[in-house]
Amino acid sequence: MSFDVRAGLVISLASIFDMDMNKYRQVLYKGHLSEMFVPYMDPNDDWYFISYLDCGEFGCGQSAVSLEPYTDCPPNAAFMDGVFAGQHGTPTKISNVMCIFEKYAGDIMWRHTEAEVPGLKITEVRPDVSLVARMVTTVGNYDYIIEYEFKPSGSIKMGVGLTGVLEVKPVEYVHTSEIKEDDIYGTIVADNTVGVNHDHFVTFRLDLDIDGTDNSFVRNELVTKRTPKSVNTPRKSYWTTKRNTAKTEAEARVKLGLRAEELVVVNPNKKTKHGNEVGYRLLPGPASSSLLAHDDYPQIRAAFTNYNVWITPYNKSEVWTSGLYADRSQGDDTLAVWSQRDREIEKKDIVMWYTVGFHHVPCQEDFPTMPTMFGGFELRPTNFFEQNPVLKAKPINLTTIPKCTTKKND
Repeated sequence: MSFDVRAGLVISLASIFDMDMNKYRQVLYKGHLSEMFVPYMDPNDDWYFISYLDCGEFGCGQSAVSLEPYTDCPPNAAFMDGVFAGQHGTPTKISNVMCIFEKYAGDIMWRHTEAEVPGLKITEVRPDVSLVARMVTTVGNYDYIIEYEFKPSGSIKMGVGLTGVLEVKPVEYVHTSEIKEDDIYGTIVADNTVGVNHDHFVTFRLDLDIDGTDNSFVRNELVTKRTPKSVNTPRKSYWTTKRNTAKTEAEARVKLGLRAEELVVVNPNKKTKHGNEVGYRLLPGPASSSLLAHDDYPQIRAAFTNYNVWITPYNKSEVWTSGLYADRSQGDDTLAVWSQRDREIEKKDIVMWYTVGFHHVPCQEDFPTMPTMFGGFELRPTNFFEQNPVLKAKPINLTTIPKCTTKKND
């Protein structure tokens, strides 16, 4: 874990210990926030320019806040400070800006009840205890909870929580029946107060090294087929996978939700004993893409949100998806521009860019302080191990845990 003035919390050299091989295996060389694009949907003179690139214009690390023990992080958390060069070049420290802790919330790692054998019933369950690294950055009115969760199965979950206070504007209305305009660009959330419609697009940069640096991006399309007449079965259809290995950047751009497919980063030079390429599968969250017109100036600057997933070859100068100087950007130095070179990405050291998107139509429950809205995605081992890596996890015998009780109404 380290800290950056623009990205905030940075994860480096994430590996998973393979008990069968008795060694650590590479997964994520470096992962962090790259940008947060927040455009508001009121086109009037006093609102049209409100369109933020939070990390590039304000610094998600510079805007990070000290975490409060027992509230921002649980009692078992360890805290780390963040140090960066301030605006005058002097070292600036934010105390307790990152925390790391073991998390157990009653989740099940794996289980099975074997009840098919007559006279025999066996149940095996293992609790899921994961490791979480977290930071909170407060950019203006919004607080963003950014966390990375590492699970014993080898999965890595990236999470984004949105809370804080709404960006609102004054109006003369207190009831929807009074509205005279065609569009107030939001929702009346209190007397004379409109919460303005807006988006949050949070882009992660993930420099993946799946068991080494020579990786490829595979799009396994799920295709429906008719059952052959030669097969004696009442079934008329089934689905199977059609493998497509992206050879260039253009072939790897993904708009989620348009078709059924499995997205996997593989190491074609490493295979299991059964011949499968070792890899990590992307499990996306809910798909949300920008609805702005591509020729709209905010969208030109944030063209990296035109797709949910991008794959690029590693380039040490391509770190910030909105460009090196986002506050001066006119859209000529973004991920969308770099990717136009359509470079080769097969069997290369590649970088995945993933955007978590939220379309936020405010409601009264969001005012004045918004309950946390959470989203994210997961990287999950796929043929990375020879078998379930947590089969050897031992059961936990807890004898002094507190118990919830029920109380009847008098």
